[in-house]
Amino acid sequence: MLVGVGDDLLPIGQFARLARLSVKQLRHYGELGLLEPAYVDPDSGYRYYRASQARAALSIGLLRSLDVPLAVIGEVLSGALGALDEVRDSLEEELARRSRTLASLERVMAQGLPSAVVRVVSEPARRVAVVREVAAGPREIGRATSAAVARVVAAVRGLPSWASGGPAERGPAEGEPVEGAGIRLVGLFPMDLGEVVEVEVACVLAAGVALPGGVREGVLPGGRFAIATHVGPYDQIGLTVHAVLAWCAERRLRVGGPIREVYVSDPAVTPADELVTEVMVCLEEEW
Repeated sequence: MLVGVGDDLLPIGQFARLARLSVKQLRHYGELGLLEPAYVDPDSGYRYYRASQARAALSIGLLRSLDVPLAVIGEVLSGALGALDEVRDSLEEELARRSRTLASLERVMAQGLPSAVVRVVSEPARRVAVVREVAAGPREIGRATSAAVARVVAAVRGLPSWASGGPAERGPAEGEPVEGAGIRLVGLFPMDLGEVVEVEVACVLAAGVALPGGVREGVLPGGRFAIATHVGPYDQIGLTVHAVLAWCAERRLRVGGPIREVYVSDPAVTPADELVTEVMVCLEEEW
């Protein structure tokens, strides 16, 4: 007989069936402080719960089925419903990533493994205005690139810039498409992606142009590059990168980073399926 406790206590096994949880889960949630037993027998260590705790137990099960982390569940049980906002945002991001992955897979299914017409070009070194953003892993590269593009475009508006190696032209006026002003932006991405990814976006400046504020000066190294044209959404550029790297490997060509993406089209006025991007990989030497 239990001393000092009421008759409404349920042994852990019975409560587990009532709450539709396992005994192991109940023990784990108790250790985390999410659902502590109403009474623990000091001699046997056996745990007892009240029927009134069943709602909280069932709520934990519901939230876990919705992929809510245990740490957030604790906040929700304490009444902080706003804690679910971040979980929702995370799920939306994951859904968008899965949708992009599915689109790439469907492209491979329709067109086969990536292949591309690759050519070799020589590029001179160029002076650039460049900005850097840090992505918290590969999933954040799109966001970081967009932020870098916005920063560099804002900095070079109205300034002379270099358009595809041609004569100097002015930068875009406020609200004017980047492509219409002759600007070509270059994204720079590491060859190997880690937990932290540094993304750079550069704009080549014409000779004698003063460096605009908000960006730093850099040099886009010259050399020989394998280049292929990607047509389609930015999130599928990886397929063309794969094709270029495969082409280089077949010819025993050693490649070096960063991978360059030259944005030919302006996404503000070009449908995603028609975006043109030049993918460039630096050729170092034969193996």
